[in-house]
Amino acid sequence: MEINKDLIAASSTPIVLAILAEGDSYGYAILQRVRELSGGHLEWTDGMLYPVLHRLLRLGYVESRWEVAESGRRRKYYQITSQGRAQLAEQRRQWQAVDETLRGIWQMVSVAASSRQDRMQSPAGHASSAALVLKGA
Repeated sequence: MEINKDLIAASSTPIVLAILAEGDSYGYAILQRVRELSGGHLEWTDGMLYPVLHRLLRLGYVESRWEVAESGRRRKYYQITSQGRAQLAEQRRQWQAVDETLRGIWQMVSVAASSRQDRMQSPAGHASSAALVLKGA
C-alpha cells in the first residue's frame, strides 16, 4: 500500500518527535525506526527526513550534537527538547481528534453502505414483511 505524500508530510513531525521521545537517535536509525513502527508501510528517504529534522531544530523542538560511533564514523544525534515534548503532546491531541472524527465517519458510512446493500439484496423480503404486517392487522 502506498501512503499519500500529503499524509506522510502531515504525520512526519509527530512521528519524528515520538521516536526522539524514546531516546536520542541519528538519521539512519530514525529511518529504520519509522519503517519498523509502520510495518514497512512508510519508507522514508534521507531527502524526506532531513528537512523535517532541520525544521524541528529551527523551531527549537530538537537539539543536535556530533558523536563518533564505534566504527569511527561521525554521526549527528538528535534529542527532543522540553519544547519538543510539549509540541508532541499537542500534536497527539490534534491527531486523536482527527482519528476520532474519521472513525466516526467511517463507521457511519459503513453502516449506511451495509444497510443499502441489505435492501438491494432482498427487496422481496422487505415487501413480504410489509404484507405480513398488513395481514396481521
